[in-house]
Amino acid sequence: MKILGISYMYHDSAAVLLVDGRLVAAAAEERFNRLKHSIEFPEQAARYCLRQGGLDVSELDCIGFYEKPLLKFERFLTAHMAYFPRSYTAFRRFIPLFLTRKLHIPGTIRESLDYRGDIFFAEHHPVHAASAFYPSPFDRAAILTVDGTGEWATTCVGLGEGDTIRLLRELRWPHSIGLLYSALTAYLGFRVNGGEGKVMGLAPYGDPERFIEPLRRLSPSAGDGSFRLDLSYFDFHYKTRMVSPKFEQLFGTPREPEGPIEEHHRDVAAALQLRSEELLLEISRHAYESTGATDLCIAGGVGLNSVANGRILRETPFERIFVQPASGDDGGALGAALYLQHHLFGDGVRVPMEHACWGPEFGDAEIAAFLARQGIAAQALEEADLLERCAGALAQGHIVGWFQGRMEYGPRALGNRSILADPRGADMKDVLNARVKHRESFRPFAPAVPLERVAEFFDLEGPSPYMLLVAAVRDQWVERLPAITHVDGTARVQTVTPESNRLFYRLLEAFERHSGVPVLLNTSFNVRGEPIVCSPEDAWICFQKTDMDALVLGRWWIDAQREAQQRNPSSG
Repeated sequence: MKILGISYMYHDSAAVLLVDGRLVAAAAEERFNRLKHSIEFPEQAARYCLRQGGLDVSELDCIGFYEKPLLKFERFLTAHMAYFPRSYTAFRRFIPLFLTRKLHIPGTIRESLDYRGDIFFAEHHPVHAASAFYPSPFDRAAILTVDGTGEWATTCVGLGEGDTIRLLRELRWPHSIGLLYSALTAYLGFRVNGGEGKVMGLAPYGDPERFIEPLRRLSPSAGDGSFRLDLSYFDFHYKTRMVSPKFEQLFGTPREPEGPIEEHHRDVAAALQLRSEELLLEISRHAYESTGATDLCIAGGVGLNSVANGRILRETPFERIFVQPASGDDGGALGAALYLQHHLFGDGVRVPMEHACWGPEFGDAEIAAFLARQGIAAQALEEADLLERCAGALAQGHIVGWFQGRMEYGPRALGNRSILADPRGADMKDVLNARVKHRESFRPFAPAVPLERVAEFFDLEGPSPYMLLVAAVRDQWVERLPAITHVDGTARVQTVTPESNRLFYRLLEAFERHSGVPVLLNTSFNVRGEPIVCSPEDAWICFQKTDMDALVLGRWWIDAQREAQQRNPSSG
């Protein structure tokens, strides 16, 4: 059975290839077209998946899409008719998008890929559930899917057993943790469907007490895992703006994009994060009580809230949680393929996801050819020498772009498309944000650590392979690892094993020999506003925009200073 899963038209378009139940390839379109959070049809991602699988499009058994456009259109019409004529401006803006694109998805798929086979559509939240449970290591688990909205559902609680999934309860639009978070993200001057992570990073700088009670009043919960939004404070359900004048009267004037971040904004972010955690903890406890399962699978865009995930693991009865690395809409492509495999074709094969590296890989010959074309001064090294060179440079405070193997699926760089640095440097966080990443100063950085050593440095006993759990840094390491310790004493941890990423694991070992600690600062290989790099060319372009000290492309070492002197000898 050969299934291509596709998600697009909202944000984070992606494609996934599943062959006989095994994941073969997965990638977001943004990595190819270089448009961050791209909504475009994932033609390049889909063609990559087919190449990786050695397939022609005619050999596919079917293509699966991650939601039902007609059902979403029903919700759109119902909402705007209910608020007409106040909804007229938004209706006039969005109806052409539905009539010209969103209701013509089968035609777009066929024309873009020259495909003549079957196309199936699955509902959004069952797709998220499939993307979380089927790749998990659990035979039986509760399932929690939380996002802005699918067709009607915004939150679902379910149970996965063997090769079946049952959704037991749902919350419906417009009552949504994802929309609450996005509305306040917009209020705080950040981009919806992109800036929510910034708000999560900003929250620890504020005091939630100033605004937590107003937020609780406008999102009251019933004590059974359900809640409702007081829609008088919001406009997203019938306008193009997210919050209403009544919200602004209570919380103050919205922050302008790129405007100064003041104490007021930090306090709103802190209250929003706290309220979201409270609601997610209530829903998670309800999921435990209603299923009796001891393991939990999480997906949906809100599943990327690693702070909340950490609290769910620590403060609910669940013993283990699995958060699918592409939890947002890019993971919908995986979920669509898995949903069809199990629920339409009845194929019970399950293969746990052991890593997230399912994107393109560039071999030695391809990288060597690129370096020769560009005339880049690079030194080829054997693996052991490369690891020692890189570890030594990092221990001396150098910043290294690290490009290896297959690209990661999902929003996190996990050691194949990474920028690496020494976590011991007191000023490293500020240097990276200002001179390399070109982003806001409050943004934190994540540590990578061998799985068997994680408990030495962090209040975490089990795996966190996809950087989707936040844990406290142990007291004795807070001052010794300042570059990865957030202002509240926590870190978004990535655990590494030899099985998940052998080369990156060996680099951590080499860094310990040079520094005394097996922990590296690991951030995504990109600059603000751009997607993570995909190809050697992307990596080189990004490297030239930054103040990184060195670039590693496969086995090639490129020293920034040496390269600059070769291109401009007079500068030396």
